[in-house]
Amino acid sequence: MRALLVVLVVAALACFSSAQHQALIDYLERRLLAIEDRISLWHEQTTRYASELRELKQQMVGQLETLDKEKETLRTHLDGVGTRVDRVERELDYLETQNGGTTPCVDVDDKLMEQQVSLVTEKNKVKYAKLSDCRDMISSIKAMKILKRLGGAKGSWTKDIESSRSSSGKVFVFNGTDGDAIYEFSSVQHFTSSPGTAQAKVQRLPSAWRGTGHVVYQHHAYYVKQEEATPPMVVRYDLKNSSVVDTVVFPLQDQVAVYSLNPETLVDLAVDEEGLWAIYATQNERHISLAKMDASTLDMEQTWDTACPRDNAEAAFVICGTLYVVYNTAQPGRSRVQCVFDVSGLVSTDEAPLVYFPKRYGSHASIKYNPGEQLLYAWDHDGYQILYKLLIKHKLEV
Repeated sequence: MRALLVVLVVAALACFSSAQHQALIDYLERRLLAIEDRISLWHEQTTRYASELRELKQQMVGQLETLDKEKETLRTHLDGVGTRVDRVERELDYLETQNGGTTPCVDVDDKLMEQQVSLVTEKNKVKYAKLSDCRDMISSIKAMKILKRLGGAKGSWTKDIESSRSSSGKVFVFNGTDGDAIYEFSSVQHFTSSPGTAQAKVQRLPSAWRGTGHVVYQHHAYYVKQEEATPPMVVRYDLKNSSVVDTVVFPLQDQVAVYSLNPETLVDLAVDEEGLWAIYATQNERHISLAKMDASTLDMEQTWDTACPRDNAEAAFVICGTLYVVYNTAQPGRSRVQCVFDVSGLVSTDEAPLVYFPKRYGSHASIKYNPGEQLLYAWDHDGYQILYKLLIKHKLEV
């Protein structure tokens, strides 16, 4: 009886254990099926997301290509608009200058003025003997004409000045701030219509020039030769015979630029009704100096220390023995004559009118005066060659 009871208990436990194992297996199978369903769902979602990302990428690439094309088209349009605006500004500047400027009047007692003129004249007869009776000075800039754009940002161009009252038709171009070539054109019209320098006659110099301070006077080119660690030299070159006539070491011990805004130019040569001049500076002086030179021998006849500062100066020129210094700013603005020095003492900066150049915001690399035409030949930092027509009045005119 006892044995039977044990057998029954063992059988019951076996059946209970078997049922429990079956239930556990069923539960695990259900969990695995649920996990498989979720994995399948995740896989489908991942595939869909990847497909959507590829489509979005393709759309973005297409839009970026379209934007690049539109950007290039817009840049082209802006360049065209900028060119047209620049042209319109120049035309407006020219039209503005047609009316000329007004000359300030100063009320001075006539007798007192005559006494002052007599004293100043007697004083300067000893210092400087004028070569002509020129009494002209600038009143304003009457007109501006932009001829063309040649070469780089810096250079100089001028006519051959035969005398104080005449000029030859030939135009000479010094392109850049150093080189050994002078480009010769038969006239201003030839220069304007020629593409670049292809149609110009080329004069090769035996030595290189430096800066933008060169002039052509009585069929001779006067240029500044400057080698490293040596004083500058002024060279007189015969353009007809293609030969050097004379050279002289310029007495400039300190190699300092005459204009702070154009550091390549150590000596700026100029021609007016009186002949050849040299504009320069020294290291110990912060002001510009002026020298009268003999065009035939290159001797320095007399020198003057002016009160015109070098800082913010961009160019200068001489008219009837009066030095006009043109100033600007480091960020180019509107050029203006802000300092005047007259070797005869008849004109001072306070008495001279403040001359503004036409409203083109930019600076000049060089400005050359032609006494035969009373024009300024200018080269601006955008590479344009410009003519300025001057409105002239007499010194001491009230």
